[in-house]
Amino acid sequence: MDFDILQYIGFAASIIIALSMTMNSILKFRWINLAGATTFSIYGFLIGAYPVGLLNAFIVSVDVYYLVRIYSRKNYFDILEIKSDNRYLMKFLDFHQKEIEKFFPGFVYKPEMNSISFFVLRDTQVAGIFLAHRSGTDTMKVGLDYVVPEYRDYRNGKFLYTGLQESFVSAGFRRAIAESISPKHEKYLRRVGFVKAADGTYVKNFPL
Repeated sequence: MDFDILQYIGFAASIIIALSMTMNSILKFRWINLAGATTFSIYGFLIGAYPVGLLNAFIVSVDVYYLVRIYSRKNYFDILEIKSDNRYLMKFLDFHQKEIEKFFPGFVYKPEMNSISFFVLRDTQVAGIFLAHRSGTDTMKVGLDYVVPEYRDYRNGKFLYTGLQESFVSAGFRRAIAESISPKHEKYLRRVGFVKAADGTYVKNFPL
């Protein structure tokens, strides 16, 4: 194979591996690291550097093993309702302020606006926070639906808007409305079933 092409493969593998190291999400890290290790393994065998090829082939197997575990693992989800002046809530918002700003630019916590507020628990660990309030008679306006980096695999969202759907309907809600000016947040909303309305908001209807 042409030497220049081999160099490009090596550079691409290095860049992908480096990129994987910047991921906060374990899931994203595993997928990107898998791509990098696969490319590096191919590169190693092509240039005759068998230790490089074998080492990265082993890393590929490790990534595949943990990805299978992640996707096959059954998480225990629950919610922990919190009062608007909860001290841990304040510390949580303060600690994650910069990350929250990425997805919810300009977010300001307003206790009087959060008649629905709870932490989302995943295997008893705090995986995210949900703040909302009633708008009108049957609409839930989502103010904050934040997931900590380690748990960003859309399972929190599916639990919220599918697993808790019956509870929301029982409470009199027929739909949830959310606003978004962040592309990443918009992607999340679409993945969990929201549809963009004519006024620019995102709406998810709860079937009766």
